[in-house]
Amino acid sequence: MYKLFIILSLVSTSIYAEIITPIKKVESYDVGKVALGKQLFFDKKLSKDGTISCASCHSDFGSDSRVVSIGVNGQKGVIQSLSVFNAVNNYKQFWNARAPSLNSQMDSPIHSAVEMGNSIENIEQYLKSSKTYNKLFKDVFSKKPSYLLLKDAIVAFEKTLVTPNSHFDRFLEGKESLTRLEKKGFYLFKNYGCAACHNGVNVGGNSMQMIGNVVEYPYIKGQSDLYSITNKEVDKNVFRVPSLRNITKTAPYFHDGSVKTIEGAVGKMAYYNLGMVLEDTDIKAIVSFLKTLEGEVPTTWSSNVR
Repeated sequence: MYKLFIILSLVSTSIYAEIITPIKKVESYDVGKVALGKQLFFDKKLSKDGTISCASCHSDFGSDSRVVSIGVNGQKGVIQSLSVFNAVNNYKQFWNARAPSLNSQMDSPIHSAVEMGNSIENIEQYLKSSKTYNKLFKDVFSKKPSYLLLKDAIVAFEKTLVTPNSHFDRFLEGKESLTRLEKKGFYLFKNYGCAACHNGVNVGGNSMQMIGNVVEYPYIKGQSDLYSITNKEVDKNVFRVPSLRNITKTAPYFHDGSVKTIEGAVGKMAYYNLGMVLEDTDIKAIVSFLKTLEGEVPTTWSSNVR
């Protein structure tokens, strides 16, 4: 194994690009529309009781550091909130992939009784009663505010929330080198089979897989897995594979938020999906590789849109 690792470290970076591809920086966007989308994304008045915005559940590097998010009237959600960062690169949205696009994804949290709990009628009434929003919608769309245009603006904002220029991306582009430990971690990541599910530009987000396909994972009745859509037993504990981009910054982990540390997540995933108990040295190396996937905070998120 050690000899194979040495050989791998000498191979051209082209082999890595077959598994993971770099995130590209968003070079251009409609500044006015994105600015409006950002304002709407952070506007708590879009919820039924005026306490919850989209950002309320996506504030910690695009995700939520709580096990489950808190919605209107202090209600608790039923599943860990996924990061909105790089969501544009997912093939579908939500843990159970029930939404085919960012536009369709938005309806669920806005109308859910335990999330924002609001109606189209209430939202449009609020927007049309606001002098600020009337002006902004006219400037951006040349139209009066509407729910459909609200979604259009928020999606435009979300499409800019990518995290390029990670250490691993720069390595793929031939701009930087990986450390010996990072190389070992990526070798193990591939050799153990992690890359079979976690690949592509988002290092995940592009397929449905079962958690616990070797060792049975505890099932939570009522969770938002694929079974909640199909009612087929075979789809219990089947979820959309989460992206590993910035994974070291988005604890807690798994759909149930049951793991607080990235080391624990790596070990637990190996046990349930590979049937293996990893040595601490292997976990350390894999985590070292995962840290190379930390990208830049989107400019449109961290400052005024410009």
